[in-house]
Amino acid sequence: MIVGVLKEIKCEEYRVSLLPKGADILIRNGHKVLVERDAGLGSGFLNDQYKKCGTEIVNSAKEIYKNAEMILKVKEPLEQEYPLIKKGQIMFTFFHFAASKELTVKMAESGATCIAYETVQRDDKSLPILIPMSEIAGKMAIQVGASFLEKIHGGRGILLSGVAGVEPAEVLVIGGGVAGTSSATVASGLGARVTIIDSNIYRLRYLNSIIPNNIRTIMSTSYDIRDFLKDADLVVGAVLVPGAKAPKLITRPMLKLMKPGSLIVDISIDQGGSVETSRPTTHREPVFIEEGIVHYCVTNMPGAVPFTSTIALNNATFPYVFELCQKGFEKCVRENLEVWKGVNIYNGKITNKEVAEAFNLEYVPLERLIGN
Repeated sequence: MIVGVLKEIKCEEYRVSLLPKGADILIRNGHKVLVERDAGLGSGFLNDQYKKCGTEIVNSAKEIYKNAEMILKVKEPLEQEYPLIKKGQIMFTFFHFAASKELTVKMAESGATCIAYETVQRDDKSLPILIPMSEIAGKMAIQVGASFLEKIHGGRGILLSGVAGVEPAEVLVIGGGVAGTSSATVASGLGARVTIIDSNIYRLRYLNSIIPNNIRTIMSTSYDIRDFLKDADLVVGAVLVPGAKAPKLITRPMLKLMKPGSLIVDISIDQGGSVETSRPTTHREPVFIEEGIVHYCVTNMPGAVPFTSTIALNNATFPYVFELCQKGFEKCVRENLEVWKGVNIYNGKITNKEVAEAFNLEYVPLERLIGN
């Protein structure tokens, strides 16, 4: 198979979708790898490192799209890339389709096969490719939260840990999954008072057995969210419904309950956001203020720590990349249910029910298109 690795063009995105060692394995197994010039530079991986293992360095994304059978990316294609995508081409990346009808429609119209990192799913419902990025985003939520709570950035001017004689900050984490748990653990380690709210009592019971004692767990209701928002200095929105839009758990009126200068970090923004007032931002312009509350809604948080996140991402993606190359698409998805669940669009048909429902578009089960 001919595999193409693109240089990311999303604002402040420095990750790369394939490491040199991954390219080396593919080439040693008879596949061809095309890498756009400087694709790995932002993550610390040089063109020469790719060349040494036999990778062909090409000068433009256009050439990659023209020749590759499978395109590897980190983030979704942007508008200028839509015309370059070919019918039958496999695209393997983070799509987060439920956050964009335009992207969904354009990818369906292209006739490409779209495998979304975020919906590759194991039998136990875990999301093996999303997990490491959620862990990083969760940890970063506290790192950036501590910074943007500073007065110079529009925040309340509060130190998460507090000091002798001064109380620590109150951190509210909505969602007890990987991202939320990572946020809570880091915030706890810094000395903040932390509350995790989640709607799954079994998850909360599990968390109670592993988290530090200064983290409390609360069963989620709109009443409890409103109640805890009143005291929160930092709120982390970490709600995930795989493939679907994130539910809006914090409404605009709820913001009026919060202390002016408090901060919301909406990790769920990739899937549309869990806060009514959230809108996508970039690392270049990460925050805005609504109703006196600072909002941080960067859609590619792990892109700010590309060395760490690139390696973590490739650790998760490469086994699937290798299997797709070795077996081809149809044989791979028939034999690997995890990849099957990752297929969101096939030959112009939307094969992910949640994505189709998000925009009232036609849903066609994948088994009707390729059989079991």
